[in-house]
Amino acid sequence: MRLRVLPSGLIQTNAYLLTEPARGEAVLVDAPGGIWEKIQPLLAADNCRLAELWLTHGHWDHTQGAAEVVRQTGAKVSAHRADQPLIETPEVMEEYLPVGLVIEPVKVDRWLGQGDRLDALGTAVEARHVPGHCPGNLLFYFPAQAAAFVGDAIFAGSIGRTDLPGGDFSQLERSIRGQIYTLPDATRLYPGHGDATTVADEKAGNPYVSEA
Repeated sequence: MRLRVLPSGLIQTNAYLLTEPARGEAVLVDAPGGIWEKIQPLLAADNCRLAELWLTHGHWDHTQGAAEVVRQTGAKVSAHRADQPLIETPEVMEEYLPVGLVIEPVKVDRWLGQGDRLDALGTAVEARHVPGHCPGNLLFYFPAQAAAFVGDAIFAGSIGRTDLPGGDFSQLERSIRGQIYTLPDATRLYPGHGDATTVADEKAGNPYVSEA
């Protein structure tokens, strides 16, 4: 399996392209603006078809490019139902969208919840619900690869903001302790913004949410 980290869009949101050339399949985690232009040549180079788009949550910077990706590939979209309004009726975010930005709605094909199991690219994946930054924030945990794609729940040395509609610091704190800090310490965390980190590093030094 190959992993590409592709910061894109107005605020450089991380998209993650996972390809498995041996199977000819790929998965995209999150779809910031302009992501199709970045992944198209990579899919061609690996001779892979984009089978699925997984949205960690419904905020505009993670979904701006989703409609174009689906049009071009027919990828099936997965997300958490708590973010259905943000994804399927994005005009509800109008008050905090950048001026002039219009987000196309995307139809979700599969709603995921806590503990749902996926089989993607020949490996097992577990979905975990990590609300607090956004009601429907999901993480996608790949046990065999010791990797988790965590959206905006946690960053290297920081956490997702909780001052937007649906945000709740206490809930986010519970999510991080119960769903992220319970992953194996060596698990590499791939966030929606910035560099990757590990469970061990965040438990030891995150100034916002301690291990205890």
